[in-house]
Amino acid sequence: MATEALEQAMATARGVLVNVSADQLGESTPCAAWKVSDLINHLVGAQYFFESGVLGTPPAGGDTDYSAGDFVAAFDEGAQRCLAAFSGDGVMGKMLTLPFGQMPGVAFVGLAATDTFTHAWDLAKATGQDTDLAPVLAEQLLAGARQSIQPAFRSEDGAVFGPEQSAPAGAGAADQLAAFLGRAV
Repeated sequence: MATEALEQAMATARGVLVNVSADQLGESTPCAAWKVSDLINHLVGAQYFFESGVLGTPPAGGDTDYSAGDFVAAFDEGAQRCLAAFSGDGVMGKMLTLPFGQMPGVAFVGLAATDTFTHAWDLAKATGQDTDLAPVLAEQLLAGARQSIQPAFRSEDGAVFGPEQSAPAGAGAADQLAAFLGRAV
């Protein structure tokens, strides 16, 4: 099933989201410019962005502050819509026109899975949760990231990805993926 990694990433993200409390919303995150509330807004909003990328429509939600309400329910709705879009006939073989260029559906679903999973890691790290998330999925996403992320996608200011960081000896696959994507682990 082409959406399996995305579904697992969504389940992982949901498992982290349900353990975030309102008093943590102002805490800092591994994403330097974002507080926990900003990260939640991105994580939820990204599901609508991915849906719109597949459908070729403007994303729903706009500047909604999901963190001010039931962000788990908002994530569930966005994830359901996102999966429905990716599950459409022929989506995986189709070239999608996205704000940053064209990409095959099969590559975009991989990007969606990696983004969702990595930001779940960011949120877990920021809120003191275990970051050893879904080890088998993390290994798969790390292998895919190593193949697809070119040096040109990295910069010191982290425009797309920061420079690769070192993961501590014995780090789990999720921590290794975070380090590869530029996070300090």
